[in-house]
Amino acid sequence: IGPGKVLDAIKAVELVGIVSQHDLYWALFSQFVNRYDQRELFDQAFHIFWCNPHIMERVMGTMLPTVRTEQDDLQEVSRRLSEAMAEGSENSKANQNSEQIEFDASFTFSDKEVLQEKDFEDMSAEEIAQAKKAIEQLRLPIMNVSTRRFQRSETKRQVDMRTTLRASLRSPDSMPLRFKKPKPRHPPLVMLCDISGSMSQYSRMFLHFMHAITNDRDRVHCLVFGTRLTNISRYLKHRDIDVAVDKSSDAVKDWSGGTRIGFCLKEFNRFWSRRVLAQGAVCILITDGLDREEAEGLEKEMDRLSKSTRRLIWLNPLLRYEGFEPKAKGIKAILPYVDDFKTVHNLQSLMSLSEVLSQPAEEFHYPLSA
Repeated sequence: IGPGKVLDAIKAVELVGIVSQHDLYWALFSQFVNRYDQRELFDQAFHIFWCNPHIMERVMGTMLPTVRTEQDDLQEVSRRLSEAMAEGSENSKANQNSEQIEFDASFTFSDKEVLQEKDFEDMSAEEIAQAKKAIEQLRLPIMNVSTRRFQRSETKRQVDMRTTLRASLRSPDSMPLRFKKPKPRHPPLVMLCDISGSMSQYSRMFLHFMHAITNDRDRVHCLVFGTRLTNISRYLKHRDIDVAVDKSSDAVKDWSGGTRIGFCLKEFNRFWSRRVLAQGAVCILITDGLDREEAEGLEKEMDRLSKSTRRLIWLNPLLRYEGFEPKAKGIKAILPYVDDFKTVHNLQSLMSLSEVLSQPAEEFHYPLSA
């Protein structure tokens, strides 16, 4: 929630007044809730504040994963909500032994295992900091592919006639054979990350992920898109993650805005594909597939993108839901053209990406056009 949302909420309250709690609820709801998963968080915060003001004094200062209250029918309070209430509190520990509150802090797994499987959206500020440190140490495997260039080989794979003839000039009586083999090199890696409002809970973590990959290897190109396309590759090359994130944020003008996937992919195919997709690049597309333009022109651009890459990997955080179905038009337009469709919502999903990138080169399809 930024200052603009707060000002809009104040104007809404001035219009409807504070006589009716029901009207106040929906006035604030219309300004603060943008997605379905935010509704429960807003509902908890509103009712905790208005139904039992004393509960805030007892919840403040707690950093436990769940907080249960008897007066609210044992309703579970979000950890993000309890953490927000705890900010700036110093005297909250005195109320922890109250009979009206029960704290459940039992864990059956280690902190490291819980952190790896926990959704980025459900993490506290401390857990997000730990996750960012873990992402900085993440190293994806570098897949080697054969190029048209050759290097010297000790095995008798292919005769290098040029080197052999040069060697025969030094000793005319004999012609020792020299051999060569294709020189391996890892293909370029191109990452296209969605930074629209529907991806706001994950885009910051992906920015750290792209920074870690950029500083781990060469020929990495990172572009972000919302309503426009922005190349942030040069900013992420800075070793200091804080400087890289600040410069990237300053360069991006459409952070947490709308989504125009088809328009942005068209711009990428037109201005950037020939520059960054050479030599069979591997492309990672990070988006939820929700397009405000209802996938206009998206299928055509995805067809061109898939033919220009060695492998196209789609990472979608919505895939974490068991009942996920590709009903949105954007998802239906993208899905037929990807080689791998994976979820990306926690550290475990990022680490599992190495299994896809470590596949042998023979399993990858080669682009029909560069």
